[in-house]
Amino acid sequence: MALAAAAPRGVDARILSPQQAASLLKPGGVALGRLDVVDGLDGVEDGLWALGSLAARGVGVLNRAGALLVAHDKLLTAKVLQHAGLPHPRTRILHPGGQVPDWEGSLVVKPRFGSWGRDVELCEDEIAFRRHLRLLEHRLWFQRHGAVLQELVPPSGFDLRIVVAAGTAVGAISRVAAPGEWRTNIALGGTRVPVEPSPEVLELAVRAADAAGADLIGVDLLPDGAGGHTVLELNGAVDFTRDYRIDRDPFVAAAAELTRAAFAVSSRSEPDELAAAGSEGGL
Repeated sequence: MALAAAAPRGVDARILSPQQAASLLKPGGVALGRLDVVDGLDGVEDGLWALGSLAARGVGVLNRAGALLVAHDKLLTAKVLQHAGLPHPRTRILHPGGQVPDWEGSLVVKPRFGSWGRDVELCEDEIAFRRHLRLLEHRLWFQRHGAVLQELVPPSGFDLRIVVAAGTAVGAISRVAAPGEWRTNIALGGTRVPVEPSPEVLELAVRAADAAGADLIGVDLLPDGAGGHTVLELNGAVDFTRDYRIDRDPFVAAAAELTRAAFAVSSRSEPDELAAAGSEGGL
């Protein structure tokens, strides 16, 4: 809602469902895809089809279906970041009934499509790992897509989330884990702390967004213990607040950058319709 309200004067920005966007938008309009993972963690919300249909009809699309899949499918995320030469935890997929890979040290087990820190488990030894696998056998998301196994980036108690809009970092925050919790998710009691990110951090986030082909995305970074950062996850339905301010209001900054990108993809001289095809938290 705040992002839509921040749209530049003369741009008709509104939130539409995928069905509404597919029905109403015409060539010359622009849709910003904003779809989250479903509550059951077994895929992406309905609407990818609408983004593909709009693009095929000549409607400009930001956050195309492929970019949202890269952001939400953690296996695709790993492959894309690796191909781009960006730092990311070593990642493998484990399918139901599949051979359990050999792994030394602690590892993190995640849903392939996950969010909010749900069902993310730190297994510090093989016994804990095998015990957790027995629990996963009853999870629908595991039965459908398997689980992602990642090497553990030693927790520092905080991470950085950078919001990137149309190739520009427009927001940043540090998320601090709740006492006794190693995950930094706000849904798990984490807190937001304002931060002044370095140019190197912002550049890494922009490169990750570019690798995913995303126009509006959250990039989660963890300190790597050597003075740098590693890209942990991407979020194609990133939520942010005015606490994310870097050098200007993050909503105004994101709206301005996305409008600029909309000019580039629109078949008209000026994009006078800008809509989000997706969930209500979008533009």
